[in-house]
Amino acid sequence: MTDNATDIAVVGFAHAPHVPETFGTTNGVEMLVPCFQQLYDRLGITKSDIDFWCSGSSDYLAGRAFSFISAIDAIGAVPPINESHVEMDAAWALYEAWVKLRSGQATTALVYGFGKSSAGTLRQVLTMQLDPYLVAPLWPDAWSIAGLQARAGLDAGRWTERDMAAVAAGDGDVDSLLDQPYVADPLRAHDIAPITDGAAAIVLAVGDRARELCERPAWITGMAHRIDTPVLGARDLTVSPSTAAAAKAVTGGDVSDFDIAELHAPFSHQQLILAEAIGLKNGTKVNPSGGALAAHPMFAAGLERIGFAAEAIMGGSANRALAHATSGPALQQNLVTVLESENR
Repeated sequence: MTDNATDIAVVGFAHAPHVPETFGTTNGVEMLVPCFQQLYDRLGITKSDIDFWCSGSSDYLAGRAFSFISAIDAIGAVPPINESHVEMDAAWALYEAWVKLRSGQATTALVYGFGKSSAGTLRQVLTMQLDPYLVAPLWPDAWSIAGLQARAGLDAGRWTERDMAAVAAGDGDVDSLLDQPYVADPLRAHDIAPITDGAAAIVLAVGDRARELCERPAWITGMAHRIDTPVLGARDLTVSPSTAAAAKAVTGGDVSDFDIAELHAPFSHQQLILAEAIGLKNGTKVNPSGGALAAHPMFAAGLERIGFAAEAIMGGSANRALAHATSGPALQQNLVTVLESENR
């Protein structure tokens, strides 16, 4: 790393407990307040030390208009704050904050995302992401779209059901998973991310300010996002060109020395697609956090991938890490981040 004022690092990460249901409001306040307090205490800062705030969430998921505005109650808007929002996973809010810091308009930023998936029927809510004229009126739910993608890969010989089960099993028993019934052929329950309420927050800082706040900052050496067509019939669902393009933009094609990779794969077969698109090598440990198949707080899960990757660097268990986030149906939009320790 160079000692440049535009060097930006993750210096803090916190997330709410991953639970199947909470009893708070859909604006995330009850989940966010403890996350913010944890970061304040850990970094020795207050709200006034944050120059820029940016959030990611979904009004459709919250069931209310401008839910991100009411979420600001978790921050406290007096004295006035400099705040922005994206209507998608908070990993893209982190991208906006990263650009803000690189432009010199701030030296610190706090990025957060939240989602109360249990508030409605998530599979149907996500249908609202689809083409509003031709596809959404048919109401294909998220499991059905992912099932079509998985089936396309199986029929094309790109993976097998055993490969999918192996992703979900980790070091566990693959055969026992294959004995389970389908819930959306060819998907079994273990192939699908669980319903999870949750929130996450990350603090970014520039240059020497990052070094003041964190003994071992996780420096962001590259971040890029790309998008594939939203027309499902106009792309090959078994590959992810946007992920490959984003990864190449931030790595230059060199993916040989990543210690870990946190991949945002809400379905088991999507981890296979992502690993291939990025070109990950066998020496890279994928999803040591458990990934989205262990917990999938909507609109915070992608931010968590960056947070868990950064946490490994800050804790000293990794020197170089890759984090990925996705948004939209069938891996439509993809973001890739590279994080490194100071003296890698």
